Amino acid sequence: MEGRTRLRPTTAGIVIAILAVVVLAVDQFTKHLALQNLPYERAVQVWGDFLQFYLTRNSGAAFSLGEGVTWVFTIILGLAALIIVSLAVMRVRGRLWAVVLGLLLGGILGNLTDRLFREPGFAVGHVVDFIYTPWMMPAIYNVADMFIVTMMISVALLVLFGFRLDGTREPRATTTSGATSDADASVVPRADA
Repeated sequence: MEGRTRLRPTTAGIVIAILAVVVLAVDQFTKHLALQNLPYERAVQVWGDFLQFYLTRNSGAAFSLGEGVTWVFTIILGLAALIIVSLAVMRVRGRLWAVVLGLLLGGILGNLTDRLFREPGFAVGHVVDFIYTPWMMPAIYNVADMFIVTMMISVALLVLFGFRLDGTREPRATTTSGATSDADASVVPRADA
């Protein structure tokens, strides 16, 4: 089973790169469509209070925090992208990790592209946000944000369940009674085998 969950280094890098480019392209394309077709800062009902479009530009982070220090977010996004790329090159061999990190990198690059190339200028650009779901949260977000949030949750779950970057899984510890957990039980030979 371990062999099926592991990738060669070049394959992991290719998976991460392809997924990142796809997410980046979808994010930038949907932002382009929003800028071309939506009125600025006016709600457009799509599906009642479940889904609305509300085009705005955000100079800060989530919930418009840190609006006066946009350049800091540019640096943070750039560093996060570099960390993911270095992990991809050096350590990632697990399929799940390759998928999650590829999608996360795509989200990061989507917002980093806005920070670098949108108005008001290089490295202080405002992120284009246009998706509003009032029933879920009072924030307006974009496709890149969705991938960043969901993939960060996925990273936490991978770590919580013991999936390592190299494609192996941490064995569960033995219980206080000395019995092995489910992960270790599969290694113990059965008497009737």
